[in-house]
Amino acid sequence: MTEVTPDTPDGSPQTDSVDVNFEKLLQLLRRKESNWVEWGKACQQLQKAGYSAQVIFEATGFEPIQQNQVIVASQVHDTLMKVGVSENVRSRFERTGSDTLYELRILTQPERAAAAEFIVARNLDSEGAREVAKALKEFSRRSNPPPGFSNHPGDVVAYQYWKVARYQNSLPERSRLIARGLMFAHSQEARQQIEQLLTEGVGGNQRQPPRLPFYRLEADDFMPSLLPVIGKLPLTTTEWEAVSPIESTGSFGIVQASDKQTLVAIPGWRVVRKAQNPVVILCNSNQLPGQTNNKPEEILLVLDRNSCEWNRDSYFAIEESGQLEIQWFPEAPDVSLLGKLILVLRAKKILDEPLSSDLWQVEE
Repeated sequence: MTEVTPDTPDGSPQTDSVDVNFEKLLQLLRRKESNWVEWGKACQQLQKAGYSAQVIFEATGFEPIQQNQVIVASQVHDTLMKVGVSENVRSRFERTGSDTLYELRILTQPERAAAAEFIVARNLDSEGAREVAKALKEFSRRSNPPPGFSNHPGDVVAYQYWKVARYQNSLPERSRLIARGLMFAHSQEARQQIEQLLTEGVGGNQRQPPRLPFYRLEADDFMPSLLPVIGKLPLTTTEWEAVSPIESTGSFGIVQASDKQTLVAIPGWRVVRKAQNPVVILCNSNQLPGQTNNKPEEILLVLDRNSCEWNRDSYFAIEESGQLEIQWFPEAPDVSLLGKLILVLRAKKILDEPLSSDLWQVEE
């Protein structure tokens, strides 16, 4: 068999593991000697030494997913031994049960011990262990146990079934949930709470709470940018300089502005998000250079005050006789550029009002 070396630059074990016999660990896994707890520790030692999961698999037959399971389960096993468990639990997981203990990884050490005792007492498999672990994890978030249910793992799982069964409208499914809850219930009080569902009508006496209206922002374009509005042309350079930039914070871009500051929401297009100091000016379309439309409309200009480097493909704001002007320069100008025009935004086009008031005309 080809000699296996760890994935270190020089192909040798790490210096902190030179006293470990790596070939012996590989042989232990290859021949499946000892028990699964030792297999997990061997896999962990090999991986820490630089052996990749794929190399270990090729040398021993332990698939990467199996390596992860026995490593995590062996760590859970060690915490159980540290906390202290009964002899029944010790013997139950001595030879088998890595898949069961793996499910307890999400719990605290005391919770793991209580769950393991319950799992062994009820002879539950890995699916049952997953159910117990999930219920204990959710239950731990409560400040106090619900009325009639204790902190015992059996009552905790029973509470989850009781909670779901209360709002179940299907009689067969409701009966199944009640039966499962009674199977897990540990205390007499918990059994009484679940048995009480048998005397209630289907769906219980309480209405099921509605689903929360969750939505998630998926694209940057959906995140509006709030920009300060300087005013409407004509404007003076003093007015141009008087408006302070605003800052957005948090995941939702929340803006804190002064009481007198006017803001406008712009779609989060890339050109807007890239601007370092964007500001907004209102004007009529015929106030822009080269625009002689007979029907001028109000438009919105977005300029970046931090972008003042000339290029022939952009329009810029300049000062002309104390007034703010938007100009294009085919050559580098000898005047100071106050900011670059990055966006001209038209308002949404609305149908003719008399026409839109007659819905039958629009439909035709």
